[in-house]
Amino acid sequence: MAVNEKLNLTMLCDFYELTMGNGYFEKGYKDRICYFDLFFRRCPDGGGFAIAAGLEQIVNYIQDLHFSAEDIEYLRGRKLFNEEFLEYLANFKFTGDIWAVPEGTPIFPHEPIITVRAPAIEAQLIETFLLLSVNHQSLIATKANRVVRAAQGRTVLEFGSRRAQGADAAILGSRAAYIGGCNGTACTISDQLFGVYAGGTMAHAWVQMFDSEYEAFKAYCEIYPENATLLVDTYNTLKSGVPNAIRVFNEVLKPKGITKCGIRLDSGDMAYLTQKARQMLDDAGWTECKISVSNSLDEYIIQDLLRQGAKIDMFGVGERLITARSEPVFGGVYKLAAVEQDDGSIQPKIKISENVGKITNPHFKKLYRFYGNDTGKAIADYLCLHDEVVDDSKDMEIFDPEATWKTKTVYNFTAKELQVPIFVKGELVYQCPSLEEVRSYCLQQVDMLWDEVKRFDNPHTYYVDLSQKLWDIKYDLLKRNGKA
Repeated sequence: MAVNEKLNLTMLCDFYELTMGNGYFEKGYKDRICYFDLFFRRCPDGGGFAIAAGLEQIVNYIQDLHFSAEDIEYLRGRKLFNEEFLEYLANFKFTGDIWAVPEGTPIFPHEPIITVRAPAIEAQLIETFLLLSVNHQSLIATKANRVVRAAQGRTVLEFGSRRAQGADAAILGSRAAYIGGCNGTACTISDQLFGVYAGGTMAHAWVQMFDSEYEAFKAYCEIYPENATLLVDTYNTLKSGVPNAIRVFNEVLKPKGITKCGIRLDSGDMAYLTQKARQMLDDAGWTECKISVSNSLDEYIIQDLLRQGAKIDMFGVGERLITARSEPVFGGVYKLAAVEQDDGSIQPKIKISENVGKITNPHFKKLYRFYGNDTGKAIADYLCLHDEVVDDSKDMEIFDPEATWKTKTVYNFTAKELQVPIFVKGELVYQCPSLEEVRSYCLQQVDMLWDEVKRFDNPHTYYVDLSQKLWDIKYDLLKRNGKA
């Protein structure tokens, strides 16, 4: 297969999804309706919440689900699969229902981000792609949001393409970083595909290419006078870099009446150097010159730089963002929650483990978020059965997630159902918002969380409670299996 040949992502599945599908087919479970939940168990970096991302790619994937003749021949060659099953795959189309939390929504452990209701083979086959899409983009969007919050309103650009783990990781990682709050990217193709603004000026090679730093700076300002950001740390930031930048700004930009310009540092003691550079620029009359920095930044380094009085207007954040280096696995899982009986009734299913954190919440569920009418802030999330309706005109008791014997009264709130229909009977019923709309929605929703939940270290544990009916069903299943 040629490298640039379009891949059929239907085959991007774990092989056991095909062997299980063949088994379901042979045992008469092909049309058995199942409910699966996609959720995660723990917030990255010990944070208080995560950001949902990756839904648009899932929509595109579901719409293109099919097995080509070449795919069928490959599977036939494995000599594992029933010929009738292969014929079924040749005519495969997704016919189920999908509900999802919109991209950009703050999410919490153990609540369903995506719910799939579909025949067993269909629901099983899409597991891998749903997980990889949500796991990757939610991880990067979450990390980006932490970095953006650390920057305290300053511009943050995603600079990580060259350190990303493959082309898709760079392209979709840039998209996810934009959802999380980054202002732009260095990745040109992400601008072309998604409209994530791509920007950049020069590398050290530009400065080294010329006979002197001064000549390099002057040439750049002459070519790009409206976009003059000069990299000042190739040789010596304070002795040559900043002085040469000021000289060129005076010679090239000032006669044109241009005051918008910038310098960038990619090495050294950023707190000290930016303070000195700021003073030098201000003394020379270039008070509007912006200072940007890069070099292995993350939310903690940014936070420390600002505490130390660094004079920084923009951060370029690369490898530690695009790889989520501090915790590079999101940990989302896809678990069976229920099956439908022949009479249409729903039979809840539960996964039990010696590890309490791996015990699942059974049944077909709805997810609500409660917002305080007096503050506009999110108070708690509430998981209930699919046919339960929350009456937000009445006070409610919910359990403290850190002490199950302790309850909290929720009052004067509005309940909003978080999941929305995406596919109904295989047909798309959801209009994906623009990336700009997703980003704005994300920042708005994060702003509706209490600051205590947004702390980087030891954040307040957000309430995610089960309805009494759902808890009773879960407890009964635990008792029946000897775990309660």
